[in-house]
Amino acid sequence: MFASIIEKSIENALNKLNFGVVDFVVEHPENEEFGDYSTNAAMVLSKTLKKSPMELAQVIANSVKIRPPILKVEVRNPGFINVWLREESLAEALIKVIIQGDEYGKSKAGKGKTWLIEHTSPNPNKAMHLGHLRNNVFGMALSNIWEFMGIKVIRDCIDNNRGIAIAKLMWGYLKFAKKDENTLSDVTYWRKHKNEWITLKDLKIRPDRFVDDLYFKGSRDFEEFEESEDIVRAMVAKWEQGDMSILELWKTVLEFSYKGQNLTLKRLNSKWDKVWRESDHYKMGKELVLRGVKKRVFKKLDDGAILSNLKKYHLPDTILIKRDGTSLYITQDIALTKLKKETFSPDKMFWVIGPEQGLALKQLFAICEQLGIGKMEEFTHLSYGYMRIKGGARMSSRLGNVVYIDELIDLAKGEVLKKTSDEAIAEKVAVSAVKYSMLKVGRTTNTAFDFEKSLSFEGDSGPYLQYTYARCESVLKKIKKLDKDCGVMKFNEEERRILRHIYKFSEVVEKAGFEYSPNFVALFLFELAKRFNGFYNSHSILEASSENKKQFRGLITKATAQTIKNGILLLGIEPLERM
Repeated sequence: MFASIIEKSIENALNKLNFGVVDFVVEHPENEEFGDYSTNAAMVLSKTLKKSPMELAQVIANSVKIRPPILKVEVRNPGFINVWLREESLAEALIKVIIQGDEYGKSKAGKGKTWLIEHTSPNPNKAMHLGHLRNNVFGMALSNIWEFMGIKVIRDCIDNNRGIAIAKLMWGYLKFAKKDENTLSDVTYWRKHKNEWITLKDLKIRPDRFVDDLYFKGSRDFEEFEESEDIVRAMVAKWEQGDMSILELWKTVLEFSYKGQNLTLKRLNSKWDKVWRESDHYKMGKELVLRGVKKRVFKKLDDGAILSNLKKYHLPDTILIKRDGTSLYITQDIALTKLKKETFSPDKMFWVIGPEQGLALKQLFAICEQLGIGKMEEFTHLSYGYMRIKGGARMSSRLGNVVYIDELIDLAKGEVLKKTSDEAIAEKVAVSAVKYSMLKVGRTTNTAFDFEKSLSFEGDSGPYLQYTYARCESVLKKIKKLDKDCGVMKFNEEERRILRHIYKFSEVVEKAGFEYSPNFVALFLFELAKRFNGFYNSHSILEASSENKKQFRGLITKATAQTIKNGILLLGIEPLERM
């Protein structure tokens, strides 16, 4: 709100002193005792002019014009120029929050940009677990922030709905979902007698958990019995040949998966603008690689396999097509990247994927540049830290200790229901606790979900923010009408602390968006909630010493509520008017 004005004031001072163009930054000091804004302009200049940064800082500070919103400018070691804002300017900023309402914090910083972000992409042969959760929560929060900044955002995911893994699931269904174990495990027989297998209507457990179990059994059977392996591999071949019985079985098992996953996604209020099905484009990747061989971008080995050529990127090479002519995941990813570019023409493309895929993505980006699909700088891998439950090992499906998303939310909800009988509120508080616990830390930080801390109404948690918002709304309902023209009066320290924080919201949103770090928004909101609750506990709002003071404190309460609402919505958390 004020940053651009302060920056312009510093630029004017530098021009007045004939210092020319200086690459400086304007930011908020960590300690508000040192002002509302601070710049390193003098320290940057000192390296060029070979002069004392403190002397330069004083010269620049003396040249800054003192006019609203600037109250004063001071210099501090080792050469910072610190700026204080006027109280009337802070009060005006408070009124703007209320006037702008749900639009408060929005900006045009990203106007004209189109960014595409791939997030979550759950495999249809498994129920969604904690790894998917952190991916989803981060991807949705970041895309919400980008949209708030004026960026056109496309959220997408890839559904790897074909191949050997899906065939194992299909075999698991044929062999282990029979109502009578004596029924023939044959796809042709199944097609004519589907009622002899468990259907969606028969299920007594969640469809995705059912799929999880069938995939485990089908995979184990594939490993243990050669006959089962032959059947599964034949399924893959027949699927590619368009065998009607196999395709029908394929659609049936996927329906179980999608039904279950959609239940989870609905709880998270997650969405995609585009879901890519691997079955629609899996042949395209192979064609692109073969074209690359003709152009001598890739190398064909003596055994027939095709290898990348990434020497100039200082990356190890990777097989793109196996010697038997079959493709790999990277082959499909090349095709998908091309489809994304052609369909949406994004300026930037982002992949929210775990750190273990770092090398594979670097190879993909380099190969796409070689094929003319896009430039390396257009592609960004947004990795994230691992998630675990406090007291447990890092979640890993291979270790067999998977924690399902719904299981975690249900456990959290159960704890909330000990304090309220309202199911709807308990659900929203539980989801808030889960989401915020992941978003309050840096993207790449490993984190543990702590039930006690995450569900607390008094600490750094989602429920604490919801509770603060509900507290504000409760107060506002008791004030019949707010007067935005009640006049500016001298602030007490607790009021001033709120006003010196609340105006920073749009700056924090932009920082979070451009640095891919939603935790900045979470930290800002937690600090705002702390400041408001400190004010609330120290001063009466409804029984203030005068009507003007009551109105002014009501405006502070309204602005706090609005800012918290706008902020937690960006994080995917629902504001609650009562708890």
